[in-house]
Amino acid sequence: MRSRGFDCDPLEPSVEDGHDDYLARTPQGALKRALRTFAHRAEVDAPAMRAAIDQTSPDALLVDVNSWGAQAVAEASGLPWATWCPFPLPTTSPGLPPYGPGLAPARGPLGRLRDAILRPVITGGYARAFMPPVNLIRAQTGLLPLSSPTELYESAPLVLYLTAEPFEYPRPRWPKNIVLVGPCAWEPPSAPPEWLARIERPIVLVTTSSEFQNDARLVHCALEALADEDVHVVATLPAQDSRSIETQANAQVERFISHGPVLERAVCAVTHGGMGATQKALASGVPVCAVPFGRDQLEVARRVEVSGAGSRLSARRLDPRRLQLKVREAIACRPGAERIATAFRRAGGAAAAADAVEQRLLRTHTTSNACARG
Repeated sequence: MRSRGFDCDPLEPSVEDGHDDYLARTPQGALKRALRTFAHRAEVDAPAMRAAIDQTSPDALLVDVNSWGAQAVAEASGLPWATWCPFPLPTTSPGLPPYGPGLAPARGPLGRLRDAILRPVITGGYARAFMPPVNLIRAQTGLLPLSSPTELYESAPLVLYLTAEPFEYPRPRWPKNIVLVGPCAWEPPSAPPEWLARIERPIVLVTTSSEFQNDARLVHCALEALADEDVHVVATLPAQDSRSIETQANAQVERFISHGPVLERAVCAVTHGGMGATQKALASGVPVCAVPFGRDQLEVARRVEVSGAGSRLSARRLDPRRLQLKVREAIACRPGAERIATAFRRAGGAAAAADAVEQRLLRTHTTSNACARG
């Protein structure tokens, strides 16, 4: 970051304390563990945001949507502020299923009945787990409590939503403060690994979560499933030890490499359903086979399937034969992936995000101040 002209300082290491939601036995238990992690991080990122404001006297603030403490401090500061969201927003709209379990959008009367029955159960459970820790943080910052989880995303003056329709479910109307800018995928310039040039077969990229969730079995399964396919598997395990993986003749396993050069030659990306890895593949026109293990991944995987940009396989049903068939299904979805890539480019990416900050945040604030002085 500093090499590109940013003044940049690290946060306390405890902000990066890992999730333990993978230890839960139920989805509700996993949600509670995840929310506890974010609440713990807020205890650190709130004072870090106050210190940063005091030290830099900024004109505006841009905050990660999951940094609850920093977001509360930003709201209380009186400064222009915005947040960005890199995962499916848990907001509601007519025709959309309740957020969380990755349900397909309703079709017909039975689908609408399903949503009507399940929405209060699912959203109510989410609200009961979500609201107490968020409102405790807000109270400590002198802010009024929120009445629903969606207010966290609707209260920010500007939300940069890092996706675009039709990968995100189309809606008749988005809230005025939410701007869909597409994924802002970026990676540091680097030389491709030497072994990449020696691969002659089409590549299938397999990648797991960058925040540990015990999903290494996706790589184990993919190596077995694709051992006899006319492809070369390139797998990355950024949060785990790649040395524990026994590779096949047609595979290369690394802890971390830049995915860009690999995606240029890939026919499919097998992901855990994380929004970052999934959208990065789709932005390159590479179809995805998504195998969600939890968190927001269930919603991401369903969007892959519904948008026609790939296939979806539940982690509970993961085995080599099923994965082999789902990879073949995904490879046939290349036109859908290319359609999403085009939509992402049209959304504008980082340039669109910068324009939104300048035009909808900074310019509006400057104009309001000028009118107040006048």
